[in-house]
Amino acid sequence: MIKSNLLFILFFTTTCYCNNIILDKKLNKHTNKIIVGAERVEDYKSSLINKNIAIVANHTSVIRTIRSNYTHLVDSLINSKIDVKKIFTPEHGYGGSKPNGANIDDSVDDQTGLEIISLHGKNRKYGEILDSDIENIDLMIFDIQDVGVRFYTHISTLHYVMKACAKNNIPLILLDRPNPNIHYVDGPVLNLKNQSFVGMHKVPIVYGMTIGEYSLMINGEGWLGDNLKCDLSVIRLENYDRESIYNLPIKPSPNLPTAESINYYPSLCLFEGTNVSVGRGTEKQFIIYGSPFLDKKVFKYEFTPYPNSGSTNPKHKEIKCYGEELSKDNYFDKIELKYLINSYKLSSNKNNFFNSFFIKLAGTSSLKEQIINGYDEKKIRLSWHKDLTKFKKVRAKYLLY
Repeated sequence: MIKSNLLFILFFTTTCYCNNIILDKKLNKHTNKIIVGAERVEDYKSSLINKNIAIVANHTSVIRTIRSNYTHLVDSLINSKIDVKKIFTPEHGYGGSKPNGANIDDSVDDQTGLEIISLHGKNRKYGEILDSDIENIDLMIFDIQDVGVRFYTHISTLHYVMKACAKNNIPLILLDRPNPNIHYVDGPVLNLKNQSFVGMHKVPIVYGMTIGEYSLMINGEGWLGDNLKCDLSVIRLENYDRESIYNLPIKPSPNLPTAESINYYPSLCLFEGTNVSVGRGTEKQFIIYGSPFLDKKVFKYEFTPYPNSGSTNPKHKEIKCYGEELSKDNYFDKIELKYLINSYKLSSNKNNFFNSFFIKLAGTSSLKEQIINGYDEKKIRLSWHKDLTKFKKVRAKYLLY
């Protein structure tokens, strides 16, 4: 079990970030304390009493105590005599320490005896919940910190959780959390021909919604298929609006260690579909990029990836890469394509620059073709406009804040 007093939490730097002061209409005073859905216990606790509960959770599923420490939601529910029967956990595992893409086995918690079922393991299709997994479950809770990016797989896990609940007539309570990339909507919209676990829905790379709002969109747009609709309740955030900047108290996954890396992630992750490293195997993941195929006379920053806890087999392992370290003064409010375009232009290995993963990440084959054909950023961005306009109209129906 994740310990009640999370002394091991990695707190994010606040050099570039601070919470906005927001008018709390309920209390009629200014406050900067955003209250996450999990902390609004009185709004959902009564629904849990005398029921068999399953919870989708990981290391980010925490609530603040009176002394501003953090306790895990599972611990809190058990201490409140709620009958938690089992835990489902997404990519990176319950402790959030497993490398990206790792197959994670089911396990049993030593302290409580609770079954921990991996939704990112070799025994199941990624995200899939079997009917037998939720037999005798009366209600499901979903509480995971997301980062608001299409290829960050927690929204795909959410899709499968909602589908399993809908098929088995199990109500789902989603405890909403802030989106650190809520301040913009950008990128190519997914073509469903390229649907995968890193992109399931017709949304852009950055969709500007909390995970609670996104769940409403999955339900409302019929994306579960087969005319399924989840019996869904979203416990909203308090003291939060779309201008709020929220520092995640815990890193959401091993390779997003800082607020900067989370902000740069939507743009730099496209390099995962190329022969350019984004710093996996270093301590500056998604803050740097580079490759042995980039000219060291132009790209002055050097790094060499080695296996570490975040990546057991990083790209270009033990090979010196030449690239760029992004400045902490940067703050992205759009998908920045200049790094990708420039790296392709100056690569000495253009024939192998892109790999098969790129189209899944981009969600469309056109971005790769545009870069190869020498389109500039303005022309590429213009090609997204029509689909982004359509998406924003759909999105507007489900916004809570």
